[in-house]
Amino acid sequence: MNENYDAFAVAISTIFGAVIIGGLMAAAIAFGERDAFFFALGAATAAWIAGYAIFFDRPRTFMVLVALAMLMSIGATIILAF
Repeated sequence: MNENYDAFAVAISTIFGAVIIGGLMAAAIAFGERDAFFFALGAATAAWIAGYAIFFDRPRTFMVLVALAMLMSIGATIILAF
C-alpha cells in the first residue's frame, strides 16, 4: 500500500466532492428538486470530511464516510431520475 495518504485525501476531496457531487448539486438546482440538492450537499460534506479522516489515519471512518457519500449520491440521483 502506498504510504502517501495526503495525496489520496486531496484527490478524494477535490475530485469526488467538488466535481462529481457539484455537478449533481447543479442538476438538482436546475430541475428544482430540493430533496436531491440536500442529498447531494450531504454527500459532498461526507466526502469532504473523508479527506480529513485520511489525514488523521482513520481508515474505518474513511470507509464509512465514503459509503455514506455514495448512498447519498445514489439517493440524489434516484430523486432526479423519478
